[in-house]
Amino acid sequence: MFQDFTLIAGPCTLEDDDLNLEIAEALAQLSKSNGISIIFKGSFDKANRTHLNAPRGPGLTIGLERLSTVRKETGLQLLTDIHEPHQAGPVAEVVDVLQIPAFLYRQTDLLTAAGRTGRAVNVKKGQWAAPEEMKAAVHKLRMAGASKCAITERGTAHGYGDLVVDMRSFARLRACCGGAVALFDATHSVQRGGSAHGATGGDPQHIPALARAAVAAGCDGVFLETHPEPSRAPSDGANMLPLERLPELVHQILAIRASIECTLNPALGA
Repeated sequence: MFQDFTLIAGPCTLEDDDLNLEIAEALAQLSKSNGISIIFKGSFDKANRTHLNAPRGPGLTIGLERLSTVRKETGLQLLTDIHEPHQAGPVAEVVDVLQIPAFLYRQTDLLTAAGRTGRAVNVKKGQWAAPEEMKAAVHKLRMAGASKCAITERGTAHGYGDLVVDMRSFARLRACCGGAVALFDATHSVQRGGSAHGATGGDPQHIPALARAAVAAGCDGVFLETHPEPSRAPSDGANMLPLERLPELVHQILAIRASIECTLNPALGA
């Protein structure tokens, strides 16, 4: 888990098996053809939606069944969010990585429950937090028993509507968090809060450039949400990458990473 460059990708919320598998099978093919680790991401519940009546996902029981189907049919590793401590145990029986949403990165009971499962845990950095603030979250996870810790940079609030990405974050996160894996969320970083008639909008045209820049800056992997038809996604469609565009982006970021590795170690290019 997170031994080399990793791509975490999938829909925002889990949908029916057909849609989940369409995405997962494309990811499995990308993993095979490019020789990279890919983790399928899908949320069983988006408990932090802007509006009360916004779609949240299939719920814990059905969601875990659908994630199990993805593993059975594709062999991909799995990641999903948890929002409450009681969810950690059941989720850890199915997935490889538990994810803590950005709004909850300081919730001690949630972090320790995730850590006690012994699974790898990915924590989204709060939109208002400096990289150094994540040291405490990693400490909570490690003291509770997490097998591996990752921190995901997802942009920092700039004014009321925009997020900006400080490309120094990846080096700072690794330095302050004792070597924790430093990932980049290329899709939530282009969110624009309140821009879609009071709901969250986004600028998805910037996803490829930010992903390429983060890889050049030394991130250990990329997180992004993808969908065959983002406009029809029940959640976060405004800042998703169309599935058909994912292979090209993967090719680009792997080329950038290979170029950097050859520059740092000329023997690799000999």
